[in-house]
Amino acid sequence: MTAMKQFVIPAAARNNAEWCAAMSRSHGLTGEFGVQAWAVSARPPLYYPDAVTLVPGADAAALVDRIDTAAAGACVKDSFADLDLAAAGFKVLFDAQWIHRPASAPTTSPDLAWDVVSDRDRLRAWALAWDDGNGNADLFRPELLDDPATSVLVGHSADGLVTAGAVASRNDHVVGISNVFAVEGGTDRAWPVVLDAVHRLFPTLPVVGYEHGADLDAAIRHGFEAAGPLRVWLHG
Repeated sequence: MTAMKQFVIPAAARNNAEWCAAMSRSHGLTGEFGVQAWAVSARPPLYYPDAVTLVPGADAAALVDRIDTAAAGACVKDSFADLDLAAAGFKVLFDAQWIHRPASAPTTSPDLAWDVVSDRDRLRAWALAWDDGNGNADLFRPELLDDPATSVLVGHSADGLVTAGAVASRNDHVVGISNVFAVEGGTDRAWPVVLDAVHRLFPTLPVVGYEHGADLDAAIRHGFEAAGPLRVWLHG
């Protein structure tokens, strides 16, 4: 593992676990950070894991003991893609890559104006655009607006309509980007406005996240580097 990856993957995993913790808190759930992993003992919000590993070689049995596997649906983000959870009743849901972009990397001038969501009505409009009619816009609750480490970024047209967005979750070392979307044009339309916003808000912090498939290809086109694999496991 290169020196960059030795920093990037643990930093990205920690940042992502902090974002998952923030999302869980917004739904009234409190997780716990341990040396090897963050975990929440009750089922977290839709699309979010019950646990995120923070170090390579985490104790799989101890990790599984910290989450609710009584019903199907428990999910583990294996940040270093080095666990075998099959014996505990899990199967691989998908593989992905951590991504990294230096703070000094140049950005492209976006063709959309952007802002940070600051009120409930704007958050609802953002969530409806992100959801695209799938019925899960309630995932993003107003409590997120009170989290100082979370910035919901919105790209909008001249008439104020939400056209793109993402969530930026910051700590002292990196800013993590998740939930990247565009109403039209895919994530290639979203990345310029998101990266411009992040560079202006957090100019000294490298940008991390994870993607797979076509979204990974789009991130690489916008200056990210694939830093290393992660794996998401689903129980039942």
